[in-house]
Amino acid sequence: MFCYQCQETARGTGCTLQGVCGKKADTSARMDLLLYAVRGMAAVNRALREKHGQSREASHFIIDALFATITNANFDNDMLDGYVRRAFELKNLLCGQAKKEGIALPGLPQVEFESRPEDYERAEAVTGVMTEPDADIRGLKQLAVFGCKGMAAYARHAANLGFESEDVYAIIEHALAETCRSDISADELLSLVLTVGDGGVKVMDLLDRANTSTYGDPEITRVDIGVRKNPGILISGHDLKDLEELLEQSAGKGVDIYTHSEMLPAQSYPFFKKYPHFAGNYGNAWWRQTEEFESFNGMFLFTSNCIVPPRKNATYVDRVYTTGVVGMPGTHHISTGPDGKKDFSEIIERARQCQPPTEIEHGEIVAGFAHHQVIALAPKVIELIKAGKIRKFVVMAGCDGRFPSRSYYTEFAGQLPKDCVILTAGCAKYRYNKLPLGDIEGVPRVLDAGQCNDSYSLVRIALALKDALGLKSVNDLPIVYNIAWYEQKAVIVLLALLSLGVQNIHTGPTLPAFFTPDVLKVLQEKFGIATISTVDEDLAALVG
Repeated sequence: MFCYQCQETARGTGCTLQGVCGKKADTSARMDLLLYAVRGMAAVNRALREKHGQSREASHFIIDALFATITNANFDNDMLDGYVRRAFELKNLLCGQAKKEGIALPGLPQVEFESRPEDYERAEAVTGVMTEPDADIRGLKQLAVFGCKGMAAYARHAANLGFESEDVYAIIEHALAETCRSDISADELLSLVLTVGDGGVKVMDLLDRANTSTYGDPEITRVDIGVRKNPGILISGHDLKDLEELLEQSAGKGVDIYTHSEMLPAQSYPFFKKYPHFAGNYGNAWWRQTEEFESFNGMFLFTSNCIVPPRKNATYVDRVYTTGVVGMPGTHHISTGPDGKKDFSEIIERARQCQPPTEIEHGEIVAGFAHHQVIALAPKVIELIKAGKIRKFVVMAGCDGRFPSRSYYTEFAGQLPKDCVILTAGCAKYRYNKLPLGDIEGVPRVLDAGQCNDSYSLVRIALALKDALGLKSVNDLPIVYNIAWYEQKAVIVLLALLSLGVQNIHTGPTLPAFFTPDVLKVLQEKFGIATISTVDEDLAALVG
């Protein structure tokens, strides 16, 4: 096992034997095998796409397979084995279709490769991350693949709401196919990485339209962080369609539904407010679940990558349900039925037998500052900027993580001058969204746009401010970027910003381990990317 796709890996060495995330070597090896097969599948589907014969089923499988391999999504070897078997079945079907239509198969080892899930150990010498000998090429290939994983997750959530884009699927498949090449240069890969970033903008726009068309534009909402008296179900992850079906099926059953971690932004969508049993938000970022779930007392539903292996003495494991690409041994999985819907009756009935949650905090937090809401506030914001009352916007989007070094973001936010406003999205906000930072003449100093995919809202806000102030570039705005990365969704956010020409982004708390010195040098020279330093130094550098 060698894995360096998340921030917790030791820089330059990766996670071996067992990842910090809890993923074991045999699980990681299965994921490598799956990704190898999927890259071959993508190359064939790209060849078919050039003749307009691409398979939508293959595109769907590719995004699901990529999504399943994201950090903290799937730890279940049996589920992964099923993905591996299906990957080779589909690849063979695509190859057969290409031959039938007279389309030459790409001469790539990933296309010709054949294996079985039980052969994952023997296959690792071929499929593992370290098979690319050149470290710089390897790092750039991994950067492209990790960006595609983030794109795939957003594409799946959009597809669940009936919104799809062949452009997005084509970019993912093209990027995966290009990473199969042994003759690709560093310059070509850097260009490919920016293409993936462009795909990130497209897929975040797609998901934004999917969410807002279905559930309305997020609005400023005060979210209760206490508890009610009914038993509850805590829903975690990102998939709003799963939340909709759970709320619909649990209505009138005497069970309250609470959001957790990245599901918090659902509280701001008008559609969900019609359900009186849609309670507040319970707990904090994903990594604190092993302690906070013990006090919730109810049932848990994971809809995407937010799950972590429970502690050995955990009491809640049998009360955990997963769905979609999420899997964890010892838990229960809910699949999509033949009618395209999911049956949540079992988790609802079990919840009715549980004790109400134990309160771990009380009060309110304010959410709902996506682009539609902030642009509505634009006249007031512009007035405050011109009056010198808002001096800087600081984008602090991205992911939270377990490392103690993440306290940097709490300290940074707490020490920001009072004329600075934070724009945030993703679970990084849990490091500062409960701080008493106040407001500037009614404009809160933390504007929470939503989930990590809602970083697109931050882009829309920046572009709107640029136009309103008559500036030529977003880089001329009084806006700086201090992005927290943890895994692949934060990678696609970073690449999307780079593709839009955003310069001088700080990222941390450490730089990705796949950024070799030479790759980092290029990114610094072309885009001004820098790692965080100390709170005092970064405050001086970013906001003066």
